[in-house]
Amino acid sequence: MQIAVLGAGSMGHGIAQVSAMAGHDVVLRDIEEEFVEDGLEGIEGNLQGGVDRDKLTEAEMEATLERIDGTTDLAAAVEDADLVVEAVPEDMDLKKDVFSDVEDAASEDTVIASNTSSLSVTEMASALEHPERAVGLHFFNPPHIMDLVEIIIAEQTDERTEAFAVDYVRDIEKEDVVVRDTAGFATSRLGIALGLEAIRMVEQGVASPADIDEGMEIGYGHPMGPLELTDHVGLDVRLHIAKHLREELGERFKPPQSLRRKVRAGNLGKKTGEGYYVWEDGERVGMSGDWGDD
Repeated sequence: MQIAVLGAGSMGHGIAQVSAMAGHDVVLRDIEEEFVEDGLEGIEGNLQGGVDRDKLTEAEMEATLERIDGTTDLAAAVEDADLVVEAVPEDMDLKKDVFSDVEDAASEDTVIASNTSSLSVTEMASALEHPERAVGLHFFNPPHIMDLVEIIIAEQTDERTEAFAVDYVRDIEKEDVVVRDTAGFATSRLGIALGLEAIRMVEQGVASPADIDEGMEIGYGHPMGPLELTDHVGLDVRLHIAKHLREELGERFKPPQSLRRKVRAGNLGKKTGEGYYVWEDGERVGMSGDWGDD
């Protein structure tokens, strides 16, 4: 297939990578050339890491890179696409504008998907003249490592689009779960609930971030604890989703004060060097605040 991915950030370039690794031709598009180049460099870095760990060969890396082009031209990116996946920031108006712009430039058979982790795909689809082609494809961060893709079925999604989405996810060798379009879907709703409670436990002095995370990793088999995951996702992203779920589902999703304070201070997690942990060169080196070292 020909696939267009809109947004070259960590999610967008990861989606482009796994699509190209499965043999599809991919165009990665962003609004600035610098962003596109950063995304392409991120893909190359991920692939080189796989080569270094003997997960793939040099030839497989080169073949994947040859299948990926970058551009800032939206129309050029989507005009021949069988599937368009938007991975732009979590803002409903922006996503609806992107959906509308894609429909204007793409063919009438193109499936238009959102990588949203919490926003209503049904509302996004309302921006389309043919909303039956809309679907949610919620990848997990980082997409080249995480196996799950949550497929969100909007009120307007037709059977063809749903079947297309399931086939695509399985083709790129990911595991799929299919859910109705409700606030937080299934995974974000549960993930945010766990993450917010872990933050409250830190606020109350129940245990350190590292001990809370280790408890979930060892005791419940989670690959990453809820506080480290929050740092990876971004505290600003977690706060935004929590506010949205509070509006939709009630006070149990009220954001803890320490989450609000850290976001106000610009401590957004791994991307800024500090969240609930301290980060240097992408590695966790300590815990934030009074907790000291790991």
